[in-house]
Amino acid sequence: MPHRAEIWWAEVPGDKVRPVLVLTRERFIVRLHSVLVAPVTSRVRGIPTEVELTEQDGLPRACAANLDNLFTLRRERLRERIALLPAVRMDEVCRAYRFAAGC
Repeated sequence: MPHRAEIWWAEVPGDKVRPVLVLTRERFIVRLHSVLVAPVTSRVRGIPTEVELTEQDGLPRACAANLDNLFTLRRERLRERIALLPAVRMDEVCRAYRFAAGC
């Protein structure tokens, strides 16, 4: 079962297996068939809607969670847990999301 703030290898429709960051509120994950995720990409652009991630975050190499391109993904497409981001990193994710959403 995935949890909020976890990064998973996922089968993304029309794409390869790629890492995604789970954003769905923790208490609703068990009730939903799909979760809201942010793609994690090796293309780091250094923009306010990204959160840069490193090996210290448990990733195999430097990358970024992209909060401009959120999508829902069925839970069964999540294959393997990679890492769990600490609360301080999720604060950065929430700031990037607010910027992306114009909130």
